[in-house]
Amino acid sequence: MHPRFQSAFEQLPAALRSALAPMLHAASFTAAFSAGQVDLLCQASGLQREALAFSLLPLAAACALAPISAFQVGAIAHGRSGNIYFGANMEFSGAPLQQTVHAEQSAITHAWLQNEKQLIAVTVNYTPCGHCRQFMNELRGAGQLHIHLPGRPAALLGHYLPDAFGPGDLAIDTLLMDEVQHAYRLADDDGAPLAQAALTAACRSHAPYSGAHSGVALEDRQGNIYCGRYAENAAFNPSLPPLQAALILMNMRQGDLSAIRRAVLVEQADAALTQWPATRDTLRALGCEQVERRLINKQI
Repeated sequence: MHPRFQSAFEQLPAALRSALAPMLHAASFTAAFSAGQVDLLCQASGLQREALAFSLLPLAAACALAPISAFQVGAIAHGRSGNIYFGANMEFSGAPLQQTVHAEQSAITHAWLQNEKQLIAVTVNYTPCGHCRQFMNELRGAGQLHIHLPGRPAALLGHYLPDAFGPGDLAIDTLLMDEVQHAYRLADDDGAPLAQAALTAACRSHAPYSGAHSGVALEDRQGNIYCGRYAENAAFNPSLPPLQAALILMNMRQGDLSAIRRAVLVEQADAALTQWPATRDTLRALGCEQVERRLINKQI
């Protein structure tokens, strides 16, 4: 079990700890539970799914990286598949606060990167801020997305985001987490695995407003690779850069953000916006100097 979970784990009821321990100790644990594992945990603990998620929230919050605020927020995304996914807020010392990841963004992006197709609910230990409410509004079925908060009855996202502005107002039909496969190729393809991984991520990114698809691949000192895709938003500011998506995945898989050795960003040369300066500068703040930008073109 990763040390960050120990304190929260010890506070759980004995029956839940007993069922949960083998999952947390597994080398393959990715801060997510399959539908079958969720059923097993419910049976062992006697808890319904919603109550189980509340019990697991302290474990999700234990994944928070908050060197600036010291304020840990945990979130759990509930997939239509029955799987659940942890998320937590992330802050980066030496980088602007705008590079911060919110817990709800983390959980949703974590689910997306694990190929979940749709979410039905988000459980979080603090009321979602307006930024996160707008981010959730980018999802298909956002009008039916349930928000679970401690001590409050479940409510739909619309309760927290009335009279919302979203993709429909801009005639956008492809929503965040929809299956897409953009046809891009590297302008200068040398077959480098890290660049290919970033290209694959860019081809599945969500940028219906700017068309500026992009992806990032990170390699740590052990040779592990973590990929992230751009997640754009109708309100623009809640958009999540591809670097942050990759960092979410790395954090959820218990990677050490200070151990990033190399990184590649792929994006279009003539796009309406660029991820390059923020990607380069944030990675440098994390101690990674070997950062490369590669350009992509549409397949003919």
